[in-house]
Amino acid sequence: MSDIEKIKQLRQSTGAGFKDCNAAIDEANGDLDKAVEILRVKGISKASKKMSREAKEGVIALSGNQDKFSVIEVNCETDFVAKNDDFIDFVKELSEINNNCSSNLEKLQESKMKNQKTVDENLVALIAKIGEKITIGRSKTLDKDNSSNFAYQHSVIKDNVSKLAVIVSLETIEKSDKIKLFGKQLSMHIAASNPIALDASEIDHELIDKEVNLIAKELKNSGKSDEIAQKISLGKINKFKDENSLMTQEWVMDPKIKVRDVIKSMKPLDLNINEFVRLKIGE
Repeated sequence: MSDIEKIKQLRQSTGAGFKDCNAAIDEANGDLDKAVEILRVKGISKASKKMSREAKEGVIALSGNQDKFSVIEVNCETDFVAKNDDFIDFVKELSEINNNCSSNLEKLQESKMKNQKTVDENLVALIAKIGEKITIGRSKTLDKDNSSNFAYQHSVIKDNVSKLAVIVSLETIEKSDKIKLFGKQLSMHIAASNPIALDASEIDHELIDKEVNLIAKELKNSGKSDEIAQKISLGKINKFKDENSLMTQEWVMDPKIKVRDVIKSMKPLDLNINEFVRLKIGE
């Protein structure tokens, strides 16, 4: 990637000016992720997780039922193609195969589609017909014993195909309307609140360390004393953990309580959250 292309990409992801981006890239020796951090520390860019990710077009597709649910991402270059009928038809059939393969990518690629050609063969043919790069992205299947799965879609394009999808697995043998309502609401909450882990202990240590370092640099540039900076830093990192852990997030249906409080309130129902998956195009 040329320097001009790097500057263009950095400007798109941070909103910073040409000169600032150019200087940050030079300081980072061409490393774009490092350049984003440099701009954030200097206060030029309020870079977030979303800003640092590569933006792609495409769709997310759901398949399955309460016993077994799968989600898969298929990327393309433009939103126009993401709404193309041939593209959507391919994605919908691919999604069903993915659920049968339990998100095993190697098995998926070798699987036969309705025309008796493999997924890979159909993908190559679709690329040739549409004229854009198309790739199979992230995928995940939730399939646990004594559990029920729930899903939510946002920005639906057609049927089970959308721009954002959530699947969540609840450990419970209950099949009541109360569980179904909670499963639906929890899926909507995850879509809106975008947690990165079930609880703080599951947040990647590298992500926390990175946040701690960025906070420290920001406070150092603010001119505050070490003692005050340490207290502020501790408060910020605890807030980061709470805001990004599903169990300690404010419940979107009632921000006065946390998700964990909602689960406690449902006792004596035996209910726990196994895991969840949230996929959004562009993240």
